[in-house]
Amino acid sequence: MSAVCTPLPYGAASRYSPLNGGYCGALRLWSVARTEAGHGDAVSSDGDETALIAEAGRGDAQAYRALSDRHLGKIVGYANRLLADSAEAEDVAQETFLRLWKQAAKWQPKAKLHTWLFRVAHNLCIDRLRARRPAEPDALERQSSGDRPSGLLARKQLASEVEQALAELPERQRAAIALTHYQGLSQADAADVLQCGVEAVESLLSRGRRTLRQRLSHLRDDDDEERT
Repeated sequence: MSAVCTPLPYGAASRYSPLNGGYCGALRLWSVARTEAGHGDAVSSDGDETALIAEAGRGDAQAYRALSDRHLGKIVGYANRLLADSAEAEDVAQETFLRLWKQAAKWQPKAKLHTWLFRVAHNLCIDRLRARRPAEPDALERQSSGDRPSGLLARKQLASEVEQALAELPERQRAAIALTHYQGLSQADAADVLQCGVEAVESLLSRGRRTLRQRLSHLRDDDDEERT
């Protein structure tokens, strides 16, 4: 699948980049269609990434682009899981990588780059979620009362119901599930992103999964009815 990319808004690169506009468009926001696993997520050592960050800190746009290609897809995907809004997710990803650009020159390799990026994106998402007004109850009632569709439409509806149930979880439970299930982080790395202990992550996952099973139990009931 080809990537869909969006350049920085006009003037953003010149405001934030030390290259004063010559870097305009170099940071491109790939859509979730690039896949949350990220085409650029090649296996790499921490030392390799530390070297790339150091080069980016010296103004090497190619090194920065390589880091963006490796991690941007996952950051967009994670933000979209938390915000349920692709445009806001891209804004969060853009801000996250602008912060990496500004931080690169003074980077201290005390944490893994991907956990640092997820932590920055997570905090930006939480700020946006807390600034939103509470959703109207009717906004969450999206399912129709008609016959259950079949085939591709049924799969799309199933995915929609799962995403809706995930979006209704408390933000930390949703974050823990998004980090471990969708982004493939270990519980230790998820704990680093959420700035809590591994046991707390395990608790968040347990409660979140239990709530999802309860909210999606009607799907299992429908399957049981179809088999009888």
